[in-house]
Amino acid sequence: MWAFGVAVGYPLDTVKVRIQTQRKFTGVWQCIHTTCRTEGVYGFYKGMSMPLTTVSVSSSVVFGTYKNALQLFRQLRFKSADAPSSKLEIFLSGLAGGIAQVSVMSPADIVKVRLQCQTEPYHGSDFKSWPKYKGPIHCFCTIAREEGVRGLYKGAGALALRDGPSFATYFLVYNTVCEWLSPGNSSQKAERKPNWKVVMLAGGLSGMCGWCVGTPMDVIKARLQTDGMSKRRYRGFFHCIKESVRNEGPGILFKGLALNCVRAFPVNMAVFVMYELVLSLL
Repeated sequence: MWAFGVAVGYPLDTVKVRIQTQRKFTGVWQCIHTTCRTEGVYGFYKGMSMPLTTVSVSSSVVFGTYKNALQLFRQLRFKSADAPSSKLEIFLSGLAGGIAQVSVMSPADIVKVRLQCQTEPYHGSDFKSWPKYKGPIHCFCTIAREEGVRGLYKGAGALALRDGPSFATYFLVYNTVCEWLSPGNSSQKAERKPNWKVVMLAGGLSGMCGWCVGTPMDVIKARLQTDGMSKRRYRGFFHCIKESVRNEGPGILFKGLALNCVRAFPVNMAVFVMYELVLSLL
């Protein structure tokens, strides 16, 4: 299910990354038109194999950390794993889950982003005109060889600041919407599973709210990850924020938000349906 979500939303993700990191793309439709004209449909799917192969692991880390953190809070507060969780505990558990996945996700994410930002086509007799990275494995090895292991975690700080608050908001909104739309008092709501319509609506809304919180750091993360592909522009995290806002205005921090929200609603709707289904089976 998670891999299906990645595949469906990936073309929009490529467009989002390109308009966030490359000034030659002035808007969504201009980016789509240019990519189609110069690279064909394949241009929208560059680097997709990396998130496809790691999404199950990163999602397991997020949801597993979230669930275990909730149980830990319940044990500390009530001495029982079945007690209802407070909103603060849900928020902190989501925060822990988002930060925990960075160690798994960061190397795959920088490979994905760099391949998405390569606009040169893979053809021609002159190999010097070919793009720097020939594929995901070649990109991974090239980054490790030229920039060291630390290069694979470039932008990891921004990624943690994106995913921590984003997943905290994600789980908090999901649980809050399910609680609001489920009948009964608080104790009954904690015991009763929400119906599937509520799960789908809450999942979609939680994904959109999560990206509203996470998009500013998503922009900074992508810029730090692609910095140095041609020339180096940023000296670090704070310099990247300062230069981006100074040159392009505060609105740059929300570039790609609309695309993130459009992609997030159906994908996270499906994710939470699968999540609740697995919980009911277990």
